[in-house]
Amino acid sequence: MGEIMSIKQTDVILIGAGVMSATLGALLKELAPDWKLTVFEKLSDVGEESSNEWNNAGTGHAALCELNYTVENPDGSVDITKALQINEQFQLSRQFWAYLVNQKLIHNPKDFIMPLPHMSYVSGEDNVRFLQNRFKALTKSPLFHGMEYSEDPEKLAEWMPLMLQNRPLNEPIAATKIDSGTDVNFGALTRMLFHHLKDQNVDIHNKHDVKDMKRTSDGLWEVKVKNLETGAVERHTAKFVFIGAGGGSLHLLQKSGIPEGKQIGGFPVSGLFMVCNNPDIVEQHHAKVYGKASVGAPPMSVPHLDTRYIDNRKSLLFGPFAGFTPKFLKEGSILDLPTSIKPHNIMTMLAAGAKEMSLTKYLIQQLLLSKEQRMEELRSFIPNAKAEDWDLVVAGQRVQVIKDTVKGGKGTLQFGTEVVSAEDGSIAALLGASPGASTAVHVMLEVISKCFPEHLEAWAPKIKEMIPSYGVSLVDNPELFHELLNSTAEALELVEKSEVTEADEARVLEKV
Repeated sequence: MGEIMSIKQTDVILIGAGVMSATLGALLKELAPDWKLTVFEKLSDVGEESSNEWNNAGTGHAALCELNYTVENPDGSVDITKALQINEQFQLSRQFWAYLVNQKLIHNPKDFIMPLPHMSYVSGEDNVRFLQNRFKALTKSPLFHGMEYSEDPEKLAEWMPLMLQNRPLNEPIAATKIDSGTDVNFGALTRMLFHHLKDQNVDIHNKHDVKDMKRTSDGLWEVKVKNLETGAVERHTAKFVFIGAGGGSLHLLQKSGIPEGKQIGGFPVSGLFMVCNNPDIVEQHHAKVYGKASVGAPPMSVPHLDTRYIDNRKSLLFGPFAGFTPKFLKEGSILDLPTSIKPHNIMTMLAAGAKEMSLTKYLIQQLLLSKEQRMEELRSFIPNAKAEDWDLVVAGQRVQVIKDTVKGGKGTLQFGTEVVSAEDGSIAALLGASPGASTAVHVMLEVISKCFPEHLEAWAPKIKEMIPSYGVSLVDNPELFHELLNSTAEALELVEKSEVTEADEARVLEKV
């Protein structure tokens, strides 16, 4: 191992060069331009793990089509609480991205976000009834205005021709459609944000692996980093550390030793997608269509058929199929899972193992699927799909959080995104998966409010300027929602440019 160098000082250290660190860095650079930010990334480029466009579904998650964000109650009614939350959170991301474009801090929004209808599709009487009830519940809210519902095969054939071709209509089918959905290339967005941060004199170190961290006597965090090119070990200190290392976050959180990181475990699940290699078929589909997870399958297994825009080229993907490897990162080690088990979380992990037998069974079944069995699942979406038109691609690793909760008891598997921070706000880690990147701005604002409470009052006007609905409920302010939806759509080039008058802009600012 190379020689130990002198200690370098910075204000903020961001570990992991994914969309979360990029978002936090971009927010902090606007709020505290004088602060010195340093980024460490183990891989040779930014946005190469979970944020990479081939490693996630690329859906702008706003609960427009994802059925797992709306829960059917025993009486048949549908609880839309989570859908409203996720939609509002995605609006914050849209507003911040629009601000960055309007300020000319990032360019060419079409390179990372495209308009794309979002649809939900179901078959069978019970599911059709559920979708209808979901549609009725959602469309009472202004956030879902413009959503359409149909059970008419002719109308559905207009919406999704590829899925209706040669479909035997021996059971009822239904779909909802909303045109304000988006396809988001989070890899491209991450690269744009880091390019912007580099222009703002942020130090970005690729091929730098964070090995350890400890608290110094003066309350700073000292981070030990290995330069993978030279072998040299560097030491850096900062007042605040953010761990946004995807599947690598749990190990780093454990190294920090903060009590809030105890009793938390992680369970890795890998994703696989079928990718269409036939351009004629790709051209016949133009939507993100989400179905319903099969009974007993976990929420992350909701099947969807997605139009994607990657490198400005239209693609078609179907999945996800689950896989299992003990690695926490695609570029990780097979020792990741075993070395994450510590005396303080072993009981939590064991409890989860006993509780989640159905998940274990599901993963084993998924691992044993042949290509033909995967094709059969695809044919529930595209009845005449041919095996030679589709290839299998391994997507990213996701580490689902396991922790003890009041509601779920010991060893409860969490399917969301979690921020774990020290009581004094000097360090925060992001764990978990979906809806992840889509709600990055909301999650990073949560980090800022938890970790920099003393600055919030001074920063609030700037936050409002960047994110006009900050602190305001869009559900309760439908007019503001529609104005922001339109103004962000214009800035992000999701609609044809029209002249936005100064009076329109003034009205938005007045409302907030």
